Amino acid sequence: MNSDPPFIHLERATLIYKSRGGKTHALAETSIDVNSGDFIAVVGPSGCGKSSLLKLVSGLHPVTSGRIVVAGQEVTGPLKISGMAFQNATLLPWRRTIDNVLLPLEIVEPHASQFWTNRGKYEAMANDLLGMVGLSGFERKYPWELSGGMQQRSSLCRALIHEPRMLLLDEPFGALDAFTREDLWGVLQKLWLNKKPTVILVTHDLREAVYLADTIYVMSARPGRIVSRNEVKLPRPRTLADTFKPEFVEMAHRLRSQIGEAII
Repeated sequence: MNSDPPFIHLERATLIYKSRGGKTHALAETSIDVNSGDFIAVVGPSGCGKSSLLKLVSGLHPVTSGRIVVAGQEVTGPLKISGMAFQNATLLPWRRTIDNVLLPLEIVEPHASQFWTNRGKYEAMANDLLGMVGLSGFERKYPWELSGGMQQRSSLCRALIHEPRMLLLDEPFGALDAFTREDLWGVLQKLWLNKKPTVILVTHDLREAVYLADTIYVMSARPGRIVSRNEVKLPRPRTLADTFKPEFVEMAHRLRSQIGEAII
């Protein structure tokens, strides 16, 4: 049993958005503990607060009540130890692939102040990551010269280039076709096994959650609460052939049932 304190600790975290139109109760007393190096997924009905949870963990939005601790420190603002990837790759169209990947090193300390001095080393790091995701030879291409899957591979490299201890993924493959999406499951698994950041994946794809995560949390309809915790016992590395195994299919069906119950 792991006796170390959790790397991510949410304690009765509540989030209420306030605007001229009134208040939106996004999360209600949500509690989660994630150990260092774990890969968890969060699933639930649309609008249940999954993305809001990532905003709280990353420090991009303050918690209304409750407590959030990451790496032993209470979260009071944006975290430098976090990498993020979203449904859209959001690559800068005027920058080549390698320069898009290097972007965090240009703006995040302690790398930013020594970026130009260490650019050669940083480029080697970027090339290694791009090679790991099958993009060797595309370093000098612009985003518009890449397919959607290639752009998302580049986005994952950008999220990992500064070697973050925590990786937050918000529907990173949601805009891709099924074949490309499944291909990138293997890419992400390979990156995680190699780098071992602590990962929170938000997804609507239950097969994706089972393929990638060690633990899957199901959230209720808004205001979001954690209604169940599911451990995935499948050995790693996982393959697409595993998605047809009875235990894999049974887990996906169980999650679907839990989400259905959470909506009622």
